[in-house]
Amino acid sequence: MTEKKEIVIGTRGSKLALWQAEWVKAEINKHFPEIVIKLRKIKTTGDKILDVPLAKVGGKGLFVKEIEEAMLRGEIDIAVHSMKDVPTELPEGLHLGAICEREDPRDAFISRLSNGGFQIKSFKDLPQGATVGTSSLRRSCQLKHIRPDLQILQLRGNVDTRLRKLDEGQFDAIILASAGVKRLGHEDRITEYLPTNISLPAIGQGAIGIECREDDVFINEVISRLNHRETAICVRAERAFLKHLEGGCQVPIAAHAVLDGNILKLDGLVGSLEGDRIIRDQLEGAPENAEPLGVELAEMILSRGGKEILDEVYGNG
Repeated sequence: MTEKKEIVIGTRGSKLALWQAEWVKAEINKHFPEIVIKLRKIKTTGDKILDVPLAKVGGKGLFVKEIEEAMLRGEIDIAVHSMKDVPTELPEGLHLGAICEREDPRDAFISRLSNGGFQIKSFKDLPQGATVGTSSLRRSCQLKHIRPDLQILQLRGNVDTRLRKLDEGQFDAIILASAGVKRLGHEDRITEYLPTNISLPAIGQGAIGIECREDDVFINEVISRLNHRETAICVRAERAFLKHLEGGCQVPIAAHAVLDGNILKLDGLVGSLEGDRIIRDQLEGAPENAEPLGVELAEMILSRGGKEILDEVYGNG
């Protein structure tokens, strides 16, 4: 392995992004204590636009573009991302060198605290017409499918900001990714972990990805130690599903894969914006066929009405 004494990690400046970058730094140093690792904060377009739904301004790619550009210029060596923010198409010359072990992939239902307990005990206890905060079309579609009476309101900002808005009384409850809440030490705020039959997670939710230059032999060797085989297989299947649907943030798409022994189980859905229609299906296959499994499930859902939903959403967009 070529000798290199320093690695620069590019990261967003949010508390969660920095937690993830620091975690990757510590993991690398467990294997290579001699390497000096520095963090470089990069402000992305997604961090600057906080008053507009992401679906209207270009989707999740807004959180990685500037970081990828810095990597292509050689200013940073690796980028640490939440996998759910990473587009399925990466710039030429870059790839995902490692996908780290997944944290809890489920969505978290969080209600306000009252007298030492939760004001609303669970999702099913939400009163008629309750206000729920989320910035995700995927979440709002699935929640409205079960409870059309709910008022789903836009919720942007980092985890602390979202919890503050809840505590100020702007919402009866909010929905966040469990992984981020747990990583930032707010696990005690989670009222209920939503089962996947209520809210199927985002593609890659809970997993951390490390992106780097394909031709950087040293960096690829270093970060390969952090790759978690089971998580990587599951995330590859989910991303193949999303890529085949050509889906972005503008349409409710969800998928979650689990590796059960030597069987890969993939669950996916496409829904309408209002949640009145959801096409959902499951497939099982061999782990080595992760990507073909994702494509096959996408085709099944398209043929069962998913194509009409996608055409409608993109036609209106």
